[in-house]
Amino acid sequence: MRKLKNSELNRISVEEFKNKSKIPVIIFLDNVRSLNNVGSVFRTADAFMIESIYLCGITGKPPHREIQKTALGATESVEWKYFETTEEAIHHFRNHYNNGLIYAVEQADESIMLDDFIPDPGKRFGLIFGNEINGMDDKALHLADGCIEIPQFGTKHSLNISVSAGIVIWELTKKLRGRF
Repeated sequence: MRKLKNSELNRISVEEFKNKSKIPVIIFLDNVRSLNNVGSVFRTADAFMIESIYLCGITGKPPHREIQKTALGATESVEWKYFETTEEAIHHFRNHYNNGLIYAVEQADESIMLDDFIPDPGKRFGLIFGNEINGMDDKALHLADGCIEIPQFGTKHSLNISVSAGIVIWELTKKLRGRF
């Protein structure tokens, strides 16, 4: 076995990325403080061909060198929009995607465990990831159509936002791939 060279990875150009069909998922970053987390989510969104990222509230936005350190150029390929509040982003999503469903990714009393979540293949999805300290804003949580929770079994029961995004995006992409 050997590691593949960059030239063997069949990477597409930014222009090709922009012209390809995307997984019908929009990521909402609700007041995410860490610019490294923001960059990591961009990079994950690029890797899985996610449609767009909505940056909300205090979440940093490109161009910023701290975001670029972890995004590695994904801010150029992944579409993004900035909103003053997450509620404003939710209203924008609802006005543009009548068949869309928004899910908070949070630990809540009525959450659906990620492994039990079955996405409707005809829908567009919004996934809201919250602040590293306080989680999701309560107003945004109440505007969501449902809540997805990542099953955890250790003592901490918390994950870094970029890790949570990677897990949920991968799982949703697996379930939706080939269905849009």
